Amino acid sequence: MKAKPAYYKETIHSQLRRAIWHNYYDRGVYMVTICKSPACPDFGRLNFTTVDNGFIELSSLGLIIREQIEATPLYNPELKMIYWVIMPDHLHILINVTMPIERHFGDIIQAIKAACTSRIRKLLQKPDLMVFSEGFHDRIITNRHQFEIVCHYLRENPRRLAVRRANPGYFRRINSLQIGDKSYRAYGNFQLLECPFKEQVIVHRADTPDIRRRNREMWLYTAANRWVLVSPFISPAEKAIRAEAEDAGGRIILIIPDAIGERYKPFGSDFALCEEGRMLIVAVPPTESKTLTRAHCMTMNGVAESIAARG
Repeated sequence: MKAKPAYYKETIHSQLRRAIWHNYYDRGVYMVTICKSPACPDFGRLNFTTVDNGFIELSSLGLIIREQIEATPLYNPELKMIYWVIMPDHLHILINVTMPIERHFGDIIQAIKAACTSRIRKLLQKPDLMVFSEGFHDRIITNRHQFEIVCHYLRENPRRLAVRRANPGYFRRINSLQIGDKSYRAYGNFQLLECPFKEQVIVHRADTPDIRRRNREMWLYTAANRWVLVSPFISPAEKAIRAEAEDAGGRIILIIPDAIGERYKPFGSDFALCEEGRMLIVAVPPTESKTLTRAHCMTMNGVAESIAARG
């Protein structure tokens, strides 16, 4: 059996990964995402006449969830519920933990879910109903810029759903995707570009085992919490990260050195990821040689860096 590299760490195949470097008992600002179980009725429905005025009309279930979110600081005064949005099949909550807490942050989120579940089961008279999917996703907000991006992302949730409903064709071919001062062809879910957290995956030869380990943890945390990884995934180490990220349920913006023609369709796992809305493929074909040169690899990594930097 081939020896594993020094930085290798066994993957926990779960979409519910926590940031192992972070103290969840300390102060912090978090964006929390909780998904609905497929067995549960929707938390609301989208209403819109144009894509710019979409809003979610909450069902009786959604109203219960809203009440529980609003009541949470009464039982947990260390928490401030800054902003939340309840969508038909998931919800986001932006939470500020203002002082150290005695319980793990995850236990508080589980308590919110449990309270909602108890009330919804009673309302629907279904004592065994699974209201939510297992666990939750989180993103730790570390600066003002991230905070503003997340607030915008949450406010825009109903509009983005309206866009998807009104324009299903957006999730196929894009002939003119503007990145910086250049235009590219792309295929897949272009709304991945609007994700507030995108991380570029690039592994340098000079990276120490410790740097590779820490980067891997960060990238898999990003993937497991349904954020986006951006890369051409050229080197074997980068390909390995991509495979683990896909297994963890992550979403990918893939930079490819090939052209996307009018009859282009991805194949294999790329096609499946596109159909699931988990991939956007951006074509950055070489302008001269058809051979993949180091210079063109650097160009593709530069495009990945620009995409990751977009708010």
